[in-house]
Amino acid sequence: MRIAQGTIDGALYAQQNGVAFNIAGGTHHAGSNWGEGFCLLNDQAIAANYLLTNNLSNRILIIDLDVHQGNGTAEIFQNEQRVFTFSMHGAKNFPFRKEKSDLDIPLDDGTTDEIYLNLLKEALINVFKIHQPDFVFYLAGVDVLATDNLGKLALTKNGCKQRDIAVFEACLQHQIPIQVSMGGGYSPTIKTIVDAHCNTFRVARDLFY
Repeated sequence: MRIAQGTIDGALYAQQNGVAFNIAGGTHHAGSNWGEGFCLLNDQAIAANYLLTNNLSNRILIIDLDVHQGNGTAEIFQNEQRVFTFSMHGAKNFPFRKEKSDLDIPLDDGTTDEIYLNLLKEALINVFKIHQPDFVFYLAGVDVLATDNLGKLALTKNGCKQRDIAVFEACLQHQIPIQVSMGGGYSPTIKTIVDAHCNTFRVARDLFY
């Protein structure tokens, strides 16, 4: 509940200041009536519903770039036209029963920086054009790294940073506030996880402030 409240508070802060972070969160496997994969309550889905219910947003885009599909988020918003769910994830990774997002981009094991970033940038152009959101939730998991024990992709730390730059620059270009939840990271060396997460903060600081 504390994590979910943090994402709500972050969303409200982002509306006033452009960007906000929850150092936890990204609990995207929790659906409307289940929890799984370390996720009990879906923080960004709860915050998105809060904004909609209180007439603080009309069209929300959820960008989920954790290595695992945001199956819970997809299920929660499957019949909600005001929320567009976009998940880019390992095709053969958990969860093994996928839900249907508004846009799913399944990736082969071993996907590298160049392929990943080209797919992402093209998708961002399209989803912003199609949905025209007024608020963005971003799940910035660093389990996309080649070093990750659970990820199966092959991104470098710089590739992960370029991913963040692409998302933040798209929001800035369209003048849309963004809330970030940090999501997964399971590299064997904790410094690798911390550095990659800190890069997300550094990119936001440099671009927004």
